[in-house]
Amino acid sequence: MEAKAVARNIRISPQKARLVADVVRGKPVDEAMNILAVLPKKAARIIKKVLESALANADQNMSLDVDSLYVKRIYVDKGPMLKRWRPRAMGRAYSIKHRLSHITVILDEA
Repeated sequence: MEAKAVARNIRISPQKARLVADVVRGKPVDEAMNILAVLPKKAARIIKKVLESALANADQNMSLDVDSLYVKRIYVDKGPMLKRWRPRAMGRAYSIKHRLSHITVILDEA
């Protein structure tokens, strides 16, 4: 049995979020929570929130043993892009792309 949580349209680029996701992949849940609590990145607190949600899903919906859970899979997919324009010299415009992410955390019993 697997417990899963998904956060969609999170305003952080997938490249930045994947750096944090790679750190906690395969770790026990309590160890992953401790790592995310001290990492000085914006993505760390976002991923921690999704991990807490997956942990609550495992406890409430699946009736899994919370102490034996580990991060089976965690991945960050590309979401939609917010496109904006920035004025530049001589009447030109440069595009700004605000990238969004979909973060998925899957927990399983060891």
